[in-house]
Amino acid sequence: MAGMSPLFRRKPPAPETSAPPGRGGPPGTLPAAPGRDGATVRDRRVTLIRKPGCHLCDDAQAVIERVCGELGVPWESRDITEDARLHEQYWEQIPVVLVDGEQHTFWRVNEQRLRTELTG
Repeated sequence: MAGMSPLFRRKPPAPETSAPPGRGGPPGTLPAAPGRDGATVRDRRVTLIRKPGCHLCDDAQAVIERVCGELGVPWESRDITEDARLHEQYWEQIPVVLVDGEQHTFWRVNEQRLRTELTG
């Protein structure tokens, strides 16, 4: 892969993070339905990799907040300006969305595709 733009390189999965105890959706969220592997949507984790002042990052966060809020899926935001490894890995692609530590998408987040990934 030498000489290939980082944009098109397959990224190794990020280290898994554990979700905080007691996570769950707010009242009125959908029940936790099992996914393909038997895990519930609340067992999933969405990570938004972003940087300050990025309008695409703001758009991505709005979609993630909406979908994760409705499904009761925990999510976190990581800033590439505060993490050299993330900066090196994703600087050309932000915003980047990881689902369970694996890259789901970058630049623009499709709400239906994210919802399908989390519930399918």
